[in-house]
Amino acid sequence: MQGIREILALAGRGAEEVGFIGLGTTVATNALLERRLARTGLITTEGFRDLLEIGRQRRPHVYDLFARRPLPLAPRELRFEVRERMAADGSVLLPLDEEGLRAAVAGLRAAGCESVAVCFLHAYANPAHERRAAEILRAEWPEVALTVATDLLPEFREYERLSSTVVNAALMPVMRRYLARFRAAVAELGVTVPPWVMTSGGGVFSTELAAERPLDTLLSGPSGGVSATLHLGRAAGFANLVTFDMGGTSTDVCLIRAMRPEVTQTRQIDGLPIRSAAVDVHTVGAGGSSMAWVDAGGLLRVGPRSAGAKPGPACYRQGGTEPTVTDANVVLGRLNPTHLLAGRLAIDAAASAGAIGRVVAGPKGLGVEDAAAAIIAISNTNIAQAIRYVSVERGLDPGDFVLVAFGGAGPLHAAEVAQELGMRVLVPTSPGLLCAMGVLTKDVQVDLSQTRLIRDGEAGGGEAAAAILAGLAERARAILARSGQETGQLAFEQLVDARYQGQNFELQIPLPGMPAPNAIIPAVREGFDAEHRRLYGYDQPDKPIELVTFRLRAMLPTGQAEAVAPSRARRDGPPRPIGERRAHFPQTGFAATPVFARDDLQPGDVLQGPLLVEQMDTTTIVPPGFRCTVDAQFNLLLDIETPGGNA
Repeated sequence: MQGIREILALAGRGAEEVGFIGLGTTVATNALLERRLARTGLITTEGFRDLLEIGRQRRPHVYDLFARRPLPLAPRELRFEVRERMAADGSVLLPLDEEGLRAAVAGLRAAGCESVAVCFLHAYANPAHERRAAEILRAEWPEVALTVATDLLPEFREYERLSSTVVNAALMPVMRRYLARFRAAVAELGVTVPPWVMTSGGGVFSTELAAERPLDTLLSGPSGGVSATLHLGRAAGFANLVTFDMGGTSTDVCLIRAMRPEVTQTRQIDGLPIRSAAVDVHTVGAGGSSMAWVDAGGLLRVGPRSAGAKPGPACYRQGGTEPTVTDANVVLGRLNPTHLLAGRLAIDAAASAGAIGRVVAGPKGLGVEDAAAAIIAISNTNIAQAIRYVSVERGLDPGDFVLVAFGGAGPLHAAEVAQELGMRVLVPTSPGLLCAMGVLTKDVQVDLSQTRLIRDGEAGGGEAAAAILAGLAERARAILARSGQETGQLAFEQLVDARYQGQNFELQIPLPGMPAPNAIIPAVREGFDAEHRRLYGYDQPDKPIELVTFRLRAMLPTGQAEAVAPSRARRDGPPRPIGERRAHFPQTGFAATPVFARDDLQPGDVLQGPLLVEQMDTTTIVPPGFRCTVDAQFNLLLDIETPGGNA
């Protein structure tokens, strides 16, 4: 709220003039990681009470004899079984024991539960028992927060569905309270439009939906960066991009190919499987506050432990004593040794040198500057490996992609990481604000799914597939209408998870347009063979396929304004440095390096490295052998120059 007030003051505008307000939030993620959750109960099918702990019976770390699984969010004494049973085809094997259900509700209520998850076996095939259980719960306990698996995730694979349902239930009261406070504060400020929340999948939805489906906000923050990168790439003319979001604690990377970000339906957060449509962000513990340390074997490590925002790096003088990547950048002159944030944050370079000397340089027998250079080199290697994970390990050449560097620390490291991978770099105008700007670039979005196995050649398969997709569209309209949205302009993307018969994994295949029923299975067949061939080098066109899970993305334009390039007064002559300092580069060691102000750079400017570009929210490093060009949108494009002088 303080940020909103400052923005309005800087713009000289009243709160009543605001036409759109969006929120990217890590509240759900942090609550899950820190286990600040509601007291949550579970009602499930008789015999499946312990599925949360049995899981997939896989060790989290194969060679760690002392590995421990995370404790279930619903403790065993709050997990109640009810007699009922559906078969995998949706037929009723045992009717729902309603008296047993009422006894379970009474037990959870007496135990002081704030939230309840309901997840019955094979309810994705027939939701009747879950629906009836929800009716009874709402009638007898209307104030409880309730998550029903059928409404959240009507998909097969029971463990992942159960885990996701319990996670959502445990987060619901936390998000409800937070979003209620946020809505009230925004209204009190005088903003008349309702706020929106960024989803993990890259869209926005209402605060009412976010309170019902907090599971869909677990990657709310990082997805904003991916959305903003798509917007930047479209304006700059690049279709193949890799996001490089380096903040204080971690680095997030995501591959975007032909203007489509990689999307995942399953990921783990702190050991808990989560099934929810999300941009496929890969995270490593490499941020500005990642701590450098020497392990028991004498090896220098960087991360994943972090000093966080408070106490932060030693140079912040907020109580931090451990050396971090930021401290190494200060010692090497890559960061301003006296202040950051345009003078708002004082920097103590001596504290950085002292911390590195005590923890790294002394034990390793190195000079402080050599130790700092080693910290940067290890951090860059960790980041480069993360980029290889989303590109090389998928059969793609990172040199075919542009690295988009943002976050407070991304532009500091991007050029050297790109040099290792043979990539170009794009640095947007406000790297530290890019994730927030991403909220302004997206439409209202709801992702829904439904499992139903349909085999290639099955009689009536196309009609069944069309009916499922039509049902998902109706669900999307009902969900959006319930949160007060007009659905007249609703648009859809349809996708199908498919596999060869006998496989135990699926590939997600987009359906072109809205095909007729008799064209759905042939379209999936063609797309699946092509995708299987691209990923694995072969396909089996004579082998039958199965359509497994149908997915629908419903999108509704919000009408927000397009982001525009900054307006700056024209400058006479070439750009001039605002200073010079001694900075370290792997190619040259320390060298006198000019420092430029980002606000002084204009489209068409071309600068040769080495140089530093400072702005309020970051510093961009242009090493020797790089050329920096300012494009029409005021982005910085960093290219490696060949020995002949051409980029």
